[in-house]
Amino acid sequence: MWTQVSALLLPLACCLWSAEAQTANRQSIWNNPIQFNTKAKDQCTMTITGQGDYTRLRLMCQSRQRSYWCEYIGQPHTCGSYNKNPRHYFVQMMWGLRKLHNACLGPRQIKPHMCRKAGDESQMVFSTGSFSRTSPEAPTRAKPAAQPARPQPQPQPIRPDSARQPKAKPTARTDSQPLTPPVESNAKRLAQQYCWRSLRGICSYFIGLVRKN
Repeated sequence: MWTQVSALLLPLACCLWSAEAQTANRQSIWNNPIQFNTKAKDQCTMTITGQGDYTRLRLMCQSRQRSYWCEYIGQPHTCGSYNKNPRHYFVQMMWGLRKLHNACLGPRQIKPHMCRKAGDESQMVFSTGSFSRTSPEAPTRAKPAAQPARPQPQPQPIRPDSARQPKAKPTARTDSQPLTPPVESNAKRLAQQYCWRSLRGICSYFIGLVRKN
């Protein structure tokens, strides 16, 4: 009789122990936040809370120079591995976030390795934060040195049309040559010297004929 009762109680005890273990494991996540330091030495704390079918992760970080926070939300319970070890799910998330300078600039969707075969609904999705973000953290690239500005070509001054016209070449001065006295004047002069006054007209005529020939 006692043997039969023990055989019935043993499976029931195993079920109760498993349920208590899962409950204790869940409570360890809710009550014991996960702490880590980022690459920039920011001290961060991961706090997990449950809201119905959704699980909310609140990430708070601070250092001497700054403080910030952000939240992720998801349904990790749709992953079977999460239900077996919920804390390890968020520990795997922490492994990736601690490699960043800013833990809230990680990927928008995070699916830990333990749930890589589960559906997308099991991943944690970025929902809000203390600052706006446009893209995941990327390595800082050195900005190219500013190149000196090229000098702009200055417009040439507009010259008046008179300046564009070619200059007239100075005409060569030619010495005026003395004109040869006409033959008739010489004939009259000779007629005045050698002929009488009454015959000077005829003498001049003949002298001019002789000179032309």
